[in-house]
This record gives sequence, structure tokens and C-alpha cells, in this order.
Amino acid sequence: MNVRLSGSRVLLTGATGGLGSCMARALRAHGAELILTGRRVEALERLAAETGARSIAADLSVPAEVTRLLDEAGPVDILINNAALSAVGPVVDFSEEEIARTVDVNLLTPILLTRAVTPQLVGRGRGHIVLIGSLSGRTASKGSALYNSTKFGLRGFALAHRQDLHGTGVGVSIVEPTFVSEAGMYADSGVALPKGVRTVSPDEVTRAVIRSIEKNVDEIVVAPVEQRIQASLALVAPSVDARLQRAFGVSEVFGKYPGVTKR
Repeated sequence: MNVRLSGSRVLLTGATGGLGSCMARALRAHGAELILTGRRVEALERLAAETGARSIAADLSVPAEVTRLLDEAGPVDILINNAALSAVGPVVDFSEEEIARTVDVNLLTPILLTRAVTPQLVGRGRGHIVLIGSLSGRTASKGSALYNSTKFGLRGFALAHRQDLHGTGVGVSIVEPTFVSEAGMYADSGVALPKGVRTVSPDEVTRAVIRSIEKNVDEIVVAPVEQRIQASLALVAPSVDARLQRAFGVSEVFGKYPGVTKR
């Protein structure tokens, strides 16, 4: 069943990041009633005032904060799991605490939030859950083993949970962008891409999120055509993909990211 955004109550995590802010504005323009959450209180309150939303500041790496968020948010029609940490570098360079925090925010918390809202959506026979993945959930890259693991896991969870909910009237989608210009983890890193490697805009990602909800699309890869082809190749021939990444210099990009970043 397709869901109309107009009049729907939407819980959006990671709202204070560049992509989250872009999504919030677009969702409000489509008539959604927003509940926004993020860690940066001042930025969250400004965005809430701009979009007429409720704001609930929460650190999604803390289980008690996740529980409080759900209690304060109340019933929702749409959940958009957008919050994530960028964790780049060899896994041996991360502390146990950093590994646990990354897995908690990027994978465990979206699963817990999804589990919490699913019964209410199924009970009403209507609703949608969106998980914001990444092209890094389809293709592995040097220096991103931890980040890859969370995004590969998120993709598997989203597609399997969608099968679990088939026939209930509740949809599940995963939206997987490549490097995003102007906003988000790549833009925040300030890293230059190899010549010829293209980006997508925050608006393109936001349009994909809205389409995934309104059309009940299972998976949308937001990337130029050559990257979509490469990511599909990576699923069936990872060694070939690895050689292509080395040849075009893409394998060195993640090594230039500034460690663990938060949004």
C-alpha cells in the first residue's frame, strides 16, 4: 500500500545533519507532520521552528535515550532512520567503544526503532519505514570495513523486514546514496574525489526518500549510472570491483576521511 505524506506523522532521525535538514524541509512541503530528533539541540530547535515540527533531542547510541525518544514521539505513520556515524579507517585503529557506538547508531538503533513502530503500523494496516543506507552497503571499500559492515547489515535487515511485512499494508524501503555534494558525511569531510567520480545532490536523495514512501519502492540507489553498474557488479564479483576501485583511485578516498564523525 502506498502512503500519502500529507497529514502523516513522520519521525525523522539525524535531522540536524545536512541531509536530514533537507529531508525535513521537503517532507514539510509535502504536508507531513514532523517529529525531528538529533543530538545538536540548538540546530534541532532552529529546524523545528522553521518546519513547524516537534523536536526531541536524543543520543541514539544510548539505549535509555532511544526508549525516551519513542515514548515522547508517540504514534507515528512513517519512520525515517537517517542518523548515522561515519567510521573510516582500518578496524584495528578503532577502540572497542568506537566500534560499539558505530554499530549501535548505524545498525542496532534503526533495528530497535523499526521493531518498536512496526506493531502499531501493522495494527492500523498502513505506514512506511525508510532506512537510509549507502552505496557502501553494496560495495566494500578499503578503509571502511566498519562502516561497510553496518550498511551491508542495514540493507539485509530492510529487505528481509519488507518481506516479513508483505500483505500488511506497511512498506519498508532502503535508500542508498553515493557521495553527496553540499551536505552529509562526504561533504563534511572536505575530501576531493578522483577525477571523473560524480556526486549526487541532497535534493536527489530527498526525492528518492519521498518516492520510496509514496510508491512503496523496496530499494533505491541514488548514484550516477556508472556507479550503479559498479555497485551491482560488486554484489556478484567483489574481486573485480576491488580492482576497479584501485585502478580509478576510489579505494584511497576513504583513507582521507577524518576518522569517526557524528551527525
